[in-house]
Amino acid sequence: MALFDQQINKETRIPLYFQLKELIIKEIKNGSYIKDSMIPTEKEISEVFAISRTTVRQAISELVQEGWLYRVKSKGTFVSHPKLKQDFIQHLESYNDQIRRSGMVPSTEVIALKVMKATSIVAQNLDIKESDKVVYLFRQRFADDEPIVTIKTYLPYDVCEFVLQHDLRNEALYEILKKTDITEIKYVDRLVEATIATKTDEQYLNVKPGSPIQLITSIGYNAYKRPIEYSIARYRGDRNSFRVTVFPPPNH
Repeated sequence: MALFDQQINKETRIPLYFQLKELIIKEIKNGSYIKDSMIPTEKEISEVFAISRTTVRQAISELVQEGWLYRVKSKGTFVSHPKLKQDFIQHLESYNDQIRRSGMVPSTEVIALKVMKATSIVAQNLDIKESDKVVYLFRQRFADDEPIVTIKTYLPYDVCEFVLQHDLRNEALYEILKKTDITEIKYVDRLVEATIATKTDEQYLNVKPGSPIQLITSIGYNAYKRPIEYSIARYRGDRNSFRVTVFPPPNH
């Protein structure tokens, strides 16, 4: 087996469990162990590398916690896809840039792009009247051809009508909105919640009923503090994690 072609250095100060973790990750990245394939048992790893079962168990447990592996009772330990570590909730960065930084290839499918009347919740978040028109955009977004998130976006029609003329499959929305200072997004308020998959999620995110979904609601404002974008993003809970950097309050 590919893993057993590697060696653990027992003369270094680097902990044995950490070395084993790095070896397993290396083989996953190299493609030696593909998604849903079973890795060697704790007993096999312990015997081949001549290390304790406790050391092996610690390495495997941490890889499970980090999303590299998953366990199936009475069957073994299998390779999963590691979660995409995203920090867009604290940065104004496009989805494509985030995914490229993760070493994957982003792509987008436009499910809907049309004009509609604002519902009460849309009107409230865009600070417009319920009868006003909005541009509605529904996108399905991928990383290496795997569906990661769906996003429903609403824009006030009176200033964003020009968005309808653009190719949202290949163009970034925020770049398009930079066309005028009225529509350029300067800052965003985001709300992160946990929920479960709906029928729509099952269809577009390829998840099972009841799967965890990370629901992120965003309101993007222009330089004049007018809301220009109201978006509802539904991320697969099994493929995404979000990083937030926290600073102490001033004078502390």
